[in-house]
Amino acid sequence: MNEGAERDEESVPIDEQAQIAEDFVAGVVEAFDLDADIGVDADDEDWVLQITVEGSELGLLVGRGGATITAIEELTRTVLQRRTGGQAARVRVDVGGYRAARRGALEDFTRSLIDKVRESGRAQELEPMSAADRQVVHGVAAEDDDVTTPSEG
Repeated sequence: MNEGAERDEESVPIDEQAQIAEDFVAGVVEAFDLDADIGVDADDEDWVLQITVEGSELGLLVGRGGATITAIEELTRTVLQRRTGGQAARVRVDVGGYRAARRGALEDFTRSLIDKVRESGRAQELEPMSAADRQVVHGVAAEDDDVTTPSEG
């Protein structure tokens, strides 16, 4: 298990949490009247549930800038927290490969911005972004010893 967290004897097994999460997300997909396949990969070592939703025409589940997918992820996390008494696994939701594509685009953007900073010698300020996006930016920048990326907020 990651981060030194220990699960007590009362915690709900991750396989049961995976089923709860899958059922909840299936209900959301059904409420949107969409046809999609839902998969859950339960990582019992790191205590993470990776939920994937695949199908066609799933843009409603992604939403503008990923807002809906983020909301589905948070709601799924809340359902698990309540059903497990606060001993829930971390939850990640991806719809139609959106998260992976966004990560790749953000990595490419960060690398091009690093090149721009090198050429100009001037720092660049980015718009506010989610914690997940900041993690990607910091991760790419950390690959380069000459670049630092302070964060505010």
